[in-house]
Amino acid sequence: MIRSKWIAGPAAGVTADVLVSVTELTLDDFRRTPGAYRAGYALSREWPRLSGAVGQWLWAEPLRRRLGSVSVWCDRTGLRGFVGLPAHVEIMRKYRDLGTTRATTWHTAEVDPTAIWRTAARWLAERSVSS
Repeated sequence: MIRSKWIAGPAAGVTADVLVSVTELTLDDFRRTPGAYRAGYALSREWPRLSGAVGQWLWAEPLRRRLGSVSVWCDRTGLRGFVGLPAHVEIMRKYRDLGTTRATTWHTAEVDPTAIWRTAARWLAERSVSS
């Protein structure tokens, strides 16, 4: 798995409970994978300006046509704001029907990137093993 570095958001110093969101897109076709990854990477440039954004990683398994993100938010309001961004809506419209999407969220009291990634990786591996 390829993973970006931790990308800090404007709320990176938060010490309260946070919301973690993990997303996965498995594309039906290899040809779409580079474009989908580029679109996600371009969208990540908005991260430093997103209200409630604590931090995120982008990840990809190109040979398995899988990619997604692990993002950390102050609360559900911040996550909803991101999901509603016109650029995000456009990407989802373009790629949603070209594969299978999966997502999960959970709350955690500690903003520990190592522990968050470990939990996210376990969730991502659940599907990976059964595929």
